[in-house]
Amino acid sequence: MDTEILNIKDSIEKSLELLRGYLDLEVAKKRLQELSQKAEDPNLWSNQNQAKAILKEKTYLETNIQKIISISENLQAYLEMIELAEAEGDEEIYKETLAQLKELEKSVKVQEIECLLSGELDEKGCFLEIHSGAGGTESDDWASMLMRMYQRWIERHNFKYEIIDSLVGEEAGIKSVTFKIHGKNAFGWLKTERGVHRLVRVSPFNSAGKRHTSFASVWIYPQIDNDVSVEIIEADLRIDTYRSSGAGGQHVNTTDSAVRITHLPSKIVVQCQNSRSQHKNKEECMSMLKSKLYELEIKKLEDKDDKKNAEKTEIGWGNQIRSYVLHPYKMVKDLRTQHQTSNSVAVLDGDIDEFIHAVLVKSTAGKGLKLQSG
Repeated sequence: MDTEILNIKDSIEKSLELLRGYLDLEVAKKRLQELSQKAEDPNLWSNQNQAKAILKEKTYLETNIQKIISISENLQAYLEMIELAEAEGDEEIYKETLAQLKELEKSVKVQEIECLLSGELDEKGCFLEIHSGAGGTESDDWASMLMRMYQRWIERHNFKYEIIDSLVGEEAGIKSVTFKIHGKNAFGWLKTERGVHRLVRVSPFNSAGKRHTSFASVWIYPQIDNDVSVEIIEADLRIDTYRSSGAGGQHVNTTDSAVRITHLPSKIVVQCQNSRSQHKNKEECMSMLKSKLYELEIKKLEDKDDKKNAEKTEIGWGNQIRSYVLHPYKMVKDLRTQHQTSNSVAVLDGDIDEFIHAVLVKSTAGKGLKLQSG
């Protein structure tokens, strides 16, 4: 086998080893036997909440144990097929199987990341906000580049999204944008992207061709289900309405349908303008506010500060989590993990899973991982 195939094989086997460790495979199998016995109890549904929890955990364990088994079996099958293709000189089968092996490697990396998502809110959908920093057109353009990067990432992972609010730049790009992202584990995946992102490039807006540094912040917070209780006092809110300011459309600048809500005690501001209905926009704002307040409380309980908050963090030097250098060389580097790549084109096209994985591994190192039941 050539070096490329051996490297892919080693990568998959390493991920498999990690997956078995994350899940604690032998313990998981024993737990699954216990849950299967409980599921067969005729009195199971006498307590519906307990029954749902048992079945949910049982399904989770069955799914993830089977994934590990399938990955191992597929790896062995592909390696045998490649050996056979090499022996018979069948180049077509060789290339086809190599492509399948590469797809298996990608899927294993996805499984590995999802095994690291053990936080209370990780399985939720999320809101993603991007805000341009000081610097006018340069930063607005950088914010729009980040917007495209996350749109491409969302598409790669088959999530769905809608733009809740946006403010375009005066000359180019965007001042800010808010996505609502739907899909299991969306918050768990994207929570590591929260912080200030720095771009270094030759300015396309400067005729002298000078190098320029731009900043934009990203803020991620989870969607909260209706059954989560978050008390919001009406007197603590300032509610403003205004005309939509999007890039155009039939409902733009016709009525004061856009809504902005300020939570005075926390100074959290949320706004929405994606509907022609002021009532619907207010409802979406309240949902966003509820999510932000809930996560704020969770962080307090975990003794974490809120310095990453886009509304409270200075978008500039000293606060960045990742640098994207396009000139005089190409390199994207995460300053938390030191993980880096020279393939800046792929990163800006949404290929950021390696960065997410590196941060998740670092954040869980030495803490131990609990079994998810999601």
